[in-house]
Amino acid sequence: MKHSSRLFLLAALLVAVAASLLVRGAAVALAASSLPRVTLSAEALSPRSIEQRTGETVTHDYAQAWQDLAICLNSNRTDLLGDYFAGEAKRRIASRIADQKGANLRTQYLDGGHRVKAVFYSVDGGEMQLEDQAQLEVRVFDGDKLISASNSTQKYLVLMTPGSDRWYVRFLESVGDGAF
Repeated sequence: MKHSSRLFLLAALLVAVAASLLVRGAAVALAASSLPRVTLSAEALSPRSIEQRTGETVTHDYAQAWQDLAICLNSNRTDLLGDYFAGEAKRRIASRIADQKGANLRTQYLDGGHRVKAVFYSVDGGEMQLEDQAQLEVRVFDGDKLISASNSTQKYLVLMTPGSDRWYVRFLESVGDGAF
């Protein structure tokens, strides 16, 4: 009887481990599928064209940057600002979060997607300029009280540069409707 009890316990343990792995896999898939939708066009790009893999990486990394931005602005935590922002963009976001936190405000982005156009890709592959038309619902809260909500297309100028394993958003500037 001892042998069958051990086999039963071992089988139960294996089922629990398999279920745990499935749940983790589902959570990873959910996180990946929750990235904002980004479509990149680069038809008239100069002075060089984007390789397919580079385009896929830029698209993913830009979406990841927006997801990180939304999480940070909603929680007022700069420590959650991942490794997809650098330089001036990261400094501005950290400053905005500090200002929000000091005023007991937080911003929630409901991201409806980004239509991104690559307008410049340097010959050496060291920088890429993008124009983004982002569909965003922006909600501003004072504590837990909603004080403002808007749904609009917002335009951004973006500068991205490559690193060893990803592309970084180095500059992200909101621009007026007539910019592009």
